[in-house]
Amino acid sequence: MALDTSEKLNSLGFAKPPSETRVVVAMSGGVDSSVVAAQLASEGYDVVGVTLQLYDHGAALAKKGACCAGLDIHDARRVAEEMGFPHYVLDYENVFKDAVIDEFADSYLAGATPVPCIRCNERVKFKDLLETAKDLEADCMATGHYIQRKMGAEKAELHAAADGARDQSYFLFSTKQEQLDFLRFPLGHLPSKDATRDLASKFGLSVADKPDSQDICFVPNGNYAAVIEKLRPGAAEPGEIVDVDGAVLGQHNGVIHYTIGQRRGLGIGGLADPLYVVRLDVDAKQVIVGPKELLSTRTIPVREINWLGDAPLMSQEEWHVLVRVRSTRPPKPAIIRPISDTEASVELLTPEDGVSPGQACVFYDIDSTRIFGGGWIWRGY
Repeated sequence: MALDTSEKLNSLGFAKPPSETRVVVAMSGGVDSSVVAAQLASEGYDVVGVTLQLYDHGAALAKKGACCAGLDIHDARRVAEEMGFPHYVLDYENVFKDAVIDEFADSYLAGATPVPCIRCNERVKFKDLLETAKDLEADCMATGHYIQRKMGAEKAELHAAADGARDQSYFLFSTKQEQLDFLRFPLGHLPSKDATRDLASKFGLSVADKPDSQDICFVPNGNYAAVIEKLRPGAAEPGEIVDVDGAVLGQHNGVIHYTIGQRRGLGIGGLADPLYVVRLDVDAKQVIVGPKELLSTRTIPVREINWLGDAPLMSQEEWHVLVRVRSTRPPKPAIIRPISDTEASVELLTPEDGVSPGQACVFYDIDSTRIFGGGWIWRGY
């Protein structure tokens, strides 16, 4: 007969006192992860704060609005001092460049629209940092992400955040089951960001009023093209803007300046109907434009699937789910038709505009907040 220890579990799910439970908190220096660390420290947990230095520290010091800059490292250290727990800064510059930045540049040059924050979570924070937490003999690792981990009948499950406006499930779909078993997300149940800031004020944290980060940490002011040109000199080679029949409509100064679905800034005004970027041909150095209806996509090829369902992906010919193809769009009804354990064809019941290779396609349960994982959109249309 199994022993019922449910009444003895602490808030992180362990059958021992908080003081005997070590938790590594991934601290970005922002209000979210700072509140997580402060909350756990106040509950008596053995907290160890860890901040990753992900790219050039000197260049970062003058930049605000990104999650991993030098000022943020300073803020994380201050919070640790205020709450009385140890804090370490780990130099992950080389790992970050190899695992995230280089792929971002190459993917962008190939005409895709990459989402580097997903790769950072997958390859750096939830892989290398998680292993570091285990090396520190931690029982678990906690982050400030707005997502929920719930214990289901079969195993730990990933669920959308209670606050839909803050939900970060799109960026965490690639979390593996063994990672999920070790991770904790203490903010996922909160009703709003205001509730997080209230907690920061309650703990007297110096970051209580710190603005949220907006940019990708290594892309100042959202200027992707400038970063690509720096990483890959000569990448912004000029070429032609053509319609779907190949007629030349104008010139451009580099394919990297354009994204699928873009309408503004094409420099081909004076036409009767608006045109949108429908495809990027990197080899021919062409930006192909056409009417809005050509952006409409119903069938999406997806690979590198991370499946978090209870039954194997290949155990059914079809899975009726909701999918999200952009972080800013709500999930829509779809059918997943598996091809292998890591590849599938996804049929959208309602076509979506501007679906682009390099973006994620995230799977959600129709009847609950559970996330079944997702994969990467991998070819143009």
